[in-house]
Amino acid sequence: MAEAVVEDQDPFRCCICLEPLRDPVTIPCGHNYCMDCISGCWDQESQKGELFSCPLCRETFSPRPVLKKNTMLAELVSQMRKSSRSPIASPPSPLALYAEPEDVECDFCSEKKLKAVKSCLVCLLSLCQTHVEPHYNVPALKSHKLVQASRHLQQKICSQHDRLIEVFCRTDQKCICMLCIMDEHKGHETVSAAAERKDKETDLGKTRTKFLQRIKKREKERQTIQEAVASYQRSAQEAEHHSEKIFKEFLQTVERRRSEVKELIRAQQKAAVKDAEDVLEKLEQELAELRRGHAEWEKLSLEEDHVHFLQSFQVLRSSELKPSPSFSLSPHKSFNDLNKSLSALKSEVDDLCKKNMINISGQVASVEIIVPQEPKTREDKLREKYRH
Repeated sequence: MAEAVVEDQDPFRCCICLEPLRDPVTIPCGHNYCMDCISGCWDQESQKGELFSCPLCRETFSPRPVLKKNTMLAELVSQMRKSSRSPIASPPSPLALYAEPEDVECDFCSEKKLKAVKSCLVCLLSLCQTHVEPHYNVPALKSHKLVQASRHLQQKICSQHDRLIEVFCRTDQKCICMLCIMDEHKGHETVSAAAERKDKETDLGKTRTKFLQRIKKREKERQTIQEAVASYQRSAQEAEHHSEKIFKEFLQTVERRRSEVKELIRAQQKAAVKDAEDVLEKLEQELAELRRGHAEWEKLSLEEDHVHFLQSFQVLRSSELKPSPSFSLSPHKSFNDLNKSLSALKSEVDDLCKKNMINISGQVASVEIIVPQEPKTREDKLREKYRH
């Protein structure tokens, strides 16, 4: 019985899935199978024991043979696929055909959706390997235009004329079909979608460059501010230690003044660092938005679908780079002036301390890391112009 099956067996077709071989392997008895099919079959046998058999001739093997792709047989099957008038049958394992979330689903499959391999611009359907067969064999369907399976199928069709969108109207800045040229877009400047994309890619490159330049600028500013904060904190600590040393030499009458100066330094340090950290947080948010925007433009640059490229370009173009605040940075600010004032107080009495406290407080407040400068609006510029 097995011999009869062997004689009727197509050497280029797997006897397990009954489909043309995919990733063919030859097992020790000489029979050929799809790698996924025979692996799955032997995976089930491994649960029963240590013997593995050929589904055709029932010859057994132990241990489990190591499967290697038969490259010569794979080449023969590939040549058969190319020489066939229609694509050779679907891949062997149905599990490999099921549509994943990132795949385009077949519109014809009624139950478990299979992965679509082609989309028909006439039928407006996406079809799996099985359901696309009539488009290769039925004369009435052979004239239909098939493209790679696309999620954007409806966007390729003109909603007014139900024709393929393949023209770009530069006058109205929108994608249209050939009939639109003779209708509402008559007399407008029109080009093919491919030609318009070529022009738009130039703008896209310039926009990507702007994003990269802004990112580099902001990264440099972030690094500079971080270095300034570190220097500022070191200077604040040195000032605090210096004030401690000076005030410890004071008499009991200046003890209260010592505490006031210490608190002034710490309060100013905390406020200034907090302001800098707030700016850094804004910079991080802006950098994230810039990178996200750049990624969207980068992704668009790789889009192969002209129509979807142009439609997406219009959407992204509407979100141009907005002006952002710049900052005035004082990276070398320190408490040296304060330290000198405190040293002068060493030989002074309590009355002199009272007179200098106003001066000390002002010096502490002036030691800032950065001063945010919001971008000026058109109204601000006009106001400044007439003020002068």
